Amino acid sequence: MQEEKNNKPTLSIEVPETVLEGVYSNLAVIAHSSSEFVIDFVRIVPNAAKAKVKSRIIMNPEHAKRLMHALSENVAAYERQFGEIKMPEQKIQLPLHFDGLKGEA
Repeated sequence: MQEEKNNKPTLSIEVPETVLEGVYSNLAVIAHSSSEFVIDFVRIVPNAAKAKVKSRIIMNPEHAKRLMHALSENVAAYERQFGEIKMPEQKIQLPLHFDGLKGEA
């Protein structure tokens, strides 16, 4: 961390080229224990019998709550700028079982 002029530390974040492109996901499967949250980002391809986990993020409960708040703030900002995000009437129900864990998205 570096010090700014007002003595507040700043964090410089570097994104490696291998990560910069990002990973597309159209489903998130979330599981938790008393000490951590596991978020699997999955890509579902139409008419395929299997879906692959493209990325798994593991975080402690405090960081999971920070992520929830940050995502909520960003969705609200997006909707203020571009309008309400419309959600389909039906809730998608998929039989998801990853290593014995059931998840919700």
